[in-house]
Amino acid sequence: MRKLLFLVVFPVFLFSCANVKQSAEHSHVPKLKLLNTIEVPFDAQFQNTKIGGLSGIDFDPKKELYYIISDDRSIFNEARYYTATIALENNLLKNVIFQSMSTLKNETGKVYGSWNTAPNTSTDPEDIRFNPKTNTLVWSSEGARVITADKEILQNPALNFMTTKGDFLGNVTFPENLKMQKIEKGPRNNGTLEGITFDKNFKNIYTNIEEPLFEDGNQATTSKGGLIRLYQFNAKTGKNTAQYGYLLDPIAREPNPSGAFAVNGISAIQYYSKNKLFVVERSYSTGTQECTVKVFLCDLKKATNVKNNTSLLNQNIQLGSKKLVLNMDDLGIFIDNIEGITFGPKLANGNRSLVLVSDNNFAEKQKTQFFLFEVME
Repeated sequence: MRKLLFLVVFPVFLFSCANVKQSAEHSHVPKLKLLNTIEVPFDAQFQNTKIGGLSGIDFDPKKELYYIISDDRSIFNEARYYTATIALENNLLKNVIFQSMSTLKNETGKVYGSWNTAPNTSTDPEDIRFNPKTNTLVWSSEGARVITADKEILQNPALNFMTTKGDFLGNVTFPENLKMQKIEKGPRNNGTLEGITFDKNFKNIYTNIEEPLFEDGNQATTSKGGLIRLYQFNAKTGKNTAQYGYLLDPIAREPNPSGAFAVNGISAIQYYSKNKLFVVERSYSTGTQECTVKVFLCDLKKATNVKNNTSLLNQNIQLGSKKLVLNMDDLGIFIDNIEGITFGPKLANGNRSLVLVSDNNFAEKQKTQFFLFEVME
């Protein structure tokens, strides 16, 4: 960990399957009211690192501190995460003040290698969560599956525990269906672990893959969604205790040109209440700069534990239910690549706040946005 040398304050810019069933039961669905949004400039630097690729965020209410992870695969700077404070004024985001930067360490205590020069020693960070009971952090890596005529990289995804200084403590034990393979079985490249969230008592960790496992069927298209899995792990033992099926929406827009890259997947999750998660689906299509981002409330109470199901296809199972909370298209503002979500501080009226952050992919035409919502319950 590089110790704090100074603070940087950035200016604000306002602005199916036949046999699967999906329950529609929800006793209550909250509403999200946008309060405001601010941006971090593209050329922002902190402690000699380029700020960008912000893919995960968590809030410690006791310290009023945010943990924010970058998905830099040690290409621009070493793989890292930041701490920050985000000032509120009259229930509006005022500014983001980065406080510290820590590099991520592997099990040997070394920093990760660069994807460009040493891909087999690199990592692909995606989300981060703080556990106040152990004063430790957990973060996810998406891994890699690259099979070409001249290159083969099989890097398993990971959920790693670490100290608040970035030192490796251990990881969870993954089931076989989360291990990368040469054949089309298991996770897809760039479609694995994205979100992480603890339950209320920090006994369980939920995580999700972004896109379907090969054996669970096709990726989402503009006419049909895809089946993905949500995973539950015991936070103390690191063992996988449950898996649940979830049906993605179709891709929101046709790509331009036709046949170009387009995707819809889960980019972030946040525990809401018992058996319920906020699920962020992020859809992007070539030819449209903005993303279509939808927040759903997913209820796992009646969902089938599919831990022992090798496939979700042609199974008599109950999926986690989903109910739309917010389609961010309806906000009437530009929405970039939302990848992080966390509850923030209580607002003046006692309601919870919700903070979302976007990953700019280190691209000048994209934006690092922070959104503040009031949760209307």
